[in-house]
Amino acid sequence: MPAHEGPTHHGVTELWTYQFPLSDIEQQRLIADLSIIKPLNQQARVNLTGNAAELWKAGIRDIHQQTKALVDLQKKVKNTASSALLEVIEIAIKSTHDFTDWLEIQAKIKNGPSGIGQAQYTWYMNNVHLVPLNWQDEVRLLKRELDRSWSSLKLEEHRNRKLPQLIAAANQAEYDELKERSANKFLNFLDQQEIVTVADYFEKALKGHLGPFVPADKRNFFQIGSHFDPTPLYSHFYHWFELARMDNTPHASPIRREALLYNIFDSRNEGTATAVEEMFMHAGLYDDNPRVREIVWIMIAQRAARGLGSLYAHANQMTMEQAGQIHADKTPRGWMKVEPELLIFEQHLYMRQPGYGSSYVTGKYLLERTMADYAILLESQGKDFRVKDFFDQLNAIGSIPIALGRWQMTGLGNEIKSIREHYQPL
Repeated sequence: MPAHEGPTHHGVTELWTYQFPLSDIEQQRLIADLSIIKPLNQQARVNLTGNAAELWKAGIRDIHQQTKALVDLQKKVKNTASSALLEVIEIAIKSTHDFTDWLEIQAKIKNGPSGIGQAQYTWYMNNVHLVPLNWQDEVRLLKRELDRSWSSLKLEEHRNRKLPQLIAAANQAEYDELKERSANKFLNFLDQQEIVTVADYFEKALKGHLGPFVPADKRNFFQIGSHFDPTPLYSHFYHWFELARMDNTPHASPIRREALLYNIFDSRNEGTATAVEEMFMHAGLYDDNPRVREIVWIMIAQRAARGLGSLYAHANQMTMEQAGQIHADKTPRGWMKVEPELLIFEQHLYMRQPGYGSSYVTGKYLLERTMADYAILLESQGKDFRVKDFFDQLNAIGSIPIALGRWQMTGLGNEIKSIREHYQPL
């Protein structure tokens, strides 16, 4: 997981790092942070030369959000801030207003495609992300996963038809009890069922991200599910274990030890996080509460639907709005239709970052195939497959593209070899 989802410049103001009311030192730091906004907006008028109509228009929404954040900050500090801080906030607000006006004028003449096209998408997946799939492969895979998750959900509902429905947490106290119980259950499952070696830092890594209570009328897709039972989402939070591992037991290789400047390992990290949602379910995580299995299938369907929409958008076969319609319509129980902000954010993010929207499902598939190849190798050697050994080896390899991980774990380097042998400049 990168520090921010989507491209973000290195001078971004991280308001969450500030403690309010601000000390004199912190006011100076915030002044320095916010002073970047006006020159950055001026620079953007030179840098922004593209003709991608949808990206241009969707980006204006983000700048409007910056204005709102600045106005909210101004109200928050108006009685405690120095005149210098109030001045720089006012300058930032005016500059952002002016920049938004300029963007809206320019948007009227933008008419080009925003997707990168099938050929460039495939080249980028193969040669940058080292994902051994082309655009059409990914479309077929996500269609299959969407069909499989819907049909599995219906069979699961049939199996559970005589069981009581899940009841969502209705208040803060209920949710606090639910998330603590679910987190402890999940950690105990990983340890006691010999799924993976549970390091001392796993608990801290997980419990730092359990999430707040959200009123029913304000819940987005993930919050709807987590208020019934957050354990499927906590399974996805496997990627927080991977981040914590980088801090607590860094890899010996300097190449694998640090996060790269650009996150090319989304299929490895988000793919693993998505894969283990289903893998842990099959390993028995919900044997005591089968209704929760339904949430797992709903989450897989949502990932497949949103990724499929993003693939069509990158091929310029659909607009972002049409891709979002697939995302909303193909997610079970209408859970993507109740809160539009998440839908807009995700489709915009995936247009800005090719391959990210599909990486949850493509990475899931590549990890499942790696597990299968690893099991076949052991069986051919007369050895037993142990889930814990598999995940411990995967963790020891580090966060590298899964095709490289498969090569290291099984000796099967055919995918990387094929990518290298068929390389052509774009």
